[in-house]
Amino acid sequence: MSRKRFKKSRLVPLHEAVVEALDSYLKCRRRRVTADPFIFISHRGGRRLGYNIVAATFQKVLDAAAIPGQLRRSMPRLHDLRHRFAVKALQACPDNRDHITRHMLALSTYLGHARAESTYWYLESTLALMTDIAEACESFLTGGAS
Repeated sequence: MSRKRFKKSRLVPLHEAVVEALDSYLKCRRRRVTADPFIFISHRGGRRLGYNIVAATFQKVLDAAAIPGQLRRSMPRLHDLRHRFAVKALQACPDNRDHITRHMLALSTYLGHARAESTYWYLESTLALMTDIAEACESFLTGGAS
């Protein structure tokens, strides 16, 4: 599926079942609203959904699915899914410098970041990634000697 963000198009891979559900939704929506640039619109007035509405609906889904929050933390947030995906994608990246550069560029594009620098903060978000970076730097500075 193609999506625009920052006036750029990009492809978003979707499972076949999701594509079928979206097609069904769009057919139903076209009967009610014919000209709207947004995929998901509210029932009231056909306006685009705001983040607060989507986040509140996500929390209702979590409640209905009986997904608890972690100790001393709130329930998972919608944005946590995006963050988890980005971190896992970086953790799965091969160790080769060329692979990492291409992987970061692809991830930046996939996440819709206007600049690759916006993706680098994900490297700092987990101890494992920071440990890998520190070990690579130490190895480089010592000439590969452990």
